[in-house]
Amino acid sequence: MRTSNPIFSRWGGSRDAGPAGAHQPSPVGATVAGHQAGEYRTNPYASPADTGLRAASTAVTMDDVIVRTATTLGTVTLAAVASWLLLPVDEANLGRSYGIAVAAALGAFVLSLVQAFKRSPSPALILGYAALEGLFLGVFSSTVSTYIAPGVVVQAVLGTFAVSAGTLIAYRMRWIRVDQRFAGFVAAAATGFLLLLVADSLFSTFGAGGGLGFHSGGLGIAFGLIGIVLGAAFLALDLKQVEDAVAYGAPREEAWRASFGLTMTLVWIYLEVLRVLTIFNSDN
Repeated sequence: MRTSNPIFSRWGGSRDAGPAGAHQPSPVGATVAGHQAGEYRTNPYASPADTGLRAASTAVTMDDVIVRTATTLGTVTLAAVASWLLLPVDEANLGRSYGIAVAAALGAFVLSLVQAFKRSPSPALILGYAALEGLFLGVFSSTVSTYIAPGVVVQAVLGTFAVSAGTLIAYRMRWIRVDQRFAGFVAAAATGFLLLLVADSLFSTFGAGGGLGFHSGGLGIAFGLIGIVLGAAFLALDLKQVEDAVAYGAPREEAWRASFGLTMTLVWIYLEVLRVLTIFNSDN
């Protein structure tokens, strides 16, 4: 299926531009590599030169995705721990640490855009994004833990694991039906959510110090919970796209793109869990 995740939406995109009839047909309701293939009439990862599913030696496997994702998340974690330890947020160093964190966040954003629009995944770009994202998260998390809610970071990490595990179980048990309707609903909800974030930032910057009220109280917690649910929904879309890629024999290099998309989604979930826990702890 096609996903609204801007990272995974490019999986097999270069192959879709081939001449008519280049893709190998897959009848509706047929199974591919043990998975139901009813959402495609053709193999979305086939190229004009393909005569069937990609050879096992060059096709992506679930192990490939797990190893690349572990590498990318490990880079984020190591960079976060290093920045937490090496960039203190005490009064004497706060300005310098903030400056480095903001620069890292902007760099991570630029690298994510470059990778999102590349036709093929670049491990160097993806790991560079992971390192810069981790650097930002380390300083940001240290600041929250030091000045707002001590101990909340450990809770947020555990909460991220819980949300991710719950989503994975729900997906594997087929309690979540990930189809085009689901993807469209998630895309619409995420668009509204991001527009509200932009509006909140504008109100905070130009006049209303508290923005739209998403930073405290019941409204802030509710908004954060919506963000967590959206993150879980995107994680379900990511899992579906990975499953389809393995079933249809996407090239092995696409495991890096999978790790990139999964990492971005997990960072989203962590930040939203951290938001909710911070508001809850600061209000009590």
